[in-house]
Amino acid sequence: MSLDEKFNQAAEEVKQLVTQPSDADLLEVYALFKQATVGDNNTTRPGMLDFKGKAKWDAWEGKKGLSQDAAKEQYITKVATLVASIGKK
Repeated sequence: MSLDEKFNQAAEEVKQLVTQPSDADLLEVYALFKQATVGDNNTTRPGMLDFKGKAKWDAWEGKKGLSQDAAKEQYITKVATLVASIGKK
């Protein structure tokens, strides 16, 4: 199975988790997904009252410089860890 196929499979598995992961885990999964699919953050930071948007932006910005393939590998590993600890439907 290719890296892209494994990544797409992990993207589907994360939607099937029994319960919602912690906020920290959600931010990590979000940041790795964005880095894997878009690359380095290319947007401006949200305004000061958009707390959720800023947290997501900061998480993605923290992955700056990580290659898309490395981000895919880390995403696959993170999702596998979440599935193992939480379980999926």
